[in-house]
This record gives sequence, structure tokens and C-alpha cells, in this order.
Amino acid sequence: MHPVFQSSRRDFTFGPWKLSAARTHIMKSAQAERLADELHMPSLPEMMFGDNILRIQHDRGFGIEFNATDALKCVNNCQGMIKVACAEEWQESRNEPEHTKEVVKPYDWTYTTDYKGTLLGDTATLKVVPTTEHINTEKLKAREQIMFFEEVLLFEDELHDHGVSSLSVKIRVMPSSFFVLLRFFLRVDGVLIRMNDTRLYHEADKAYMLREYTSRESKISSLKGRFTFVNAQIT
Repeated sequence: MHPVFQSSRRDFTFGPWKLSAARTHIMKSAQAERLADELHMPSLPEMMFGDNILRIQHDRGFGIEFNATDALKCVNNCQGMIKVACAEEWQESRNEPEHTKEVVKPYDWTYTTDYKGTLLGDTATLKVVPTTEHINTEKLKAREQIMFFEEVLLFEDELHDHGVSSLSVKIRVMPSSFFVLLRFFLRVDGVLIRMNDTRLYHEADKAYMLREYTSRESKISSLKGRFTFVNAQIT
């Protein structure tokens, strides 16, 4: 017998901040179809966790949260140049016309998103401003007690057995700070690997958070001989 999945919700208080992580079942097909219509997409990822969420909220009401629905709103509904190029390479690598039909669709079938989180509360109290300050990675390397840790999967799709596309978020809370990593990971077999990362960092004695976004991509052909990909994991 397989273990029965249990929905879970965990909360943690960090100063004036309440950190909440909820994990539950995959969205039902009827709900997924309705949401796909709302988002003007032919279909949603195979594993869509519409009620999974990571929320960071100040006791004054403002904050940021990470959820799958808002992430999919950032997916390009139009066919882009990169996707066309991938489809051509895919066709050449297999020399089978039916694969082209699976690849070329009138939306971004990889579900690539540059989602950076959903802001909560009054914009008068929570402002996003550019800065030259960066997250201090040396502080993150310091050996501190981890008081709270959670990882939440937002969506995942195996791209018709031709790779994987996933979005997940995890949080780590130490006595002095908390750190969040939201990662979109894409692997199209034989074509490319792409990672879009949003990092969020807050120190207990600061009145602001730092948010950094990076996007990396490389063709598989340029990586051959340099790395061996065994399995894709968030680190």
C-alpha cells in the first residue's frame, strides 16, 4: 500500500513576520480546465498545485507570497523565437515529424516564467525600489541554527516525456535572517537547460528585504563534455 498523502500547513514567527507554508493535493481536472480558460492557455502543467503557497506577511498586513496561479500568469501566451529554434533542433535530433507537432504549440509549452512573487498589502507601505546592494552570500554560508525550513512545489510537468519543467520555492530561517529561493527549472532533452531564480533575503535588524532575480540558459550541445546530468535538483 502507498502512504496516503496528507495536506500540511506550517507557520513560523520571525519578529513581526509570519511565515506560512501550505502543501496540499494536485488541482482537480475540472478546476484546472477552468483556470486554463481564465489564463488563455490550452492546458496547465500536469502537476498543478493551485493551493500550495509560501507566504511572508508582516503583522501590519503587507508582505509577499509565492503561488502557482500567479506564476503561470507570467508565462508567454505567444510563440517566441527561442521556442521555434528549440522545435527545429528537436525535429532535427529525432527526424520524426510527429515530434514537431508536440513541440510547436501556440503558447509556451515549457511554462517558462519570470515570476518573482506576489506583493501583498498597501503599496504605500510596501515599495519596490532598485538598489546596488546585493545579498551577502558569505553570511548565508555561516553556520547558524536552522529554526524553520520548508520546500513547496508549485507545479511540475514532464513535457510529454521530453524533459521537465518545474517551479518550487523553499525557505530557510536562521536566528539572524531568513532566505527564500524560488526556482523555475527547465530541461528539454537534447536541447537546453534553463533556470530562473528569485532570491529573497531579510536580516532581523533591517527594515527592508533584498530581492535578486537571475536567468541562466545553455544549450545541451555546449555543455556536453563538461558536465554529466544525473538528476535535476534545487540546491
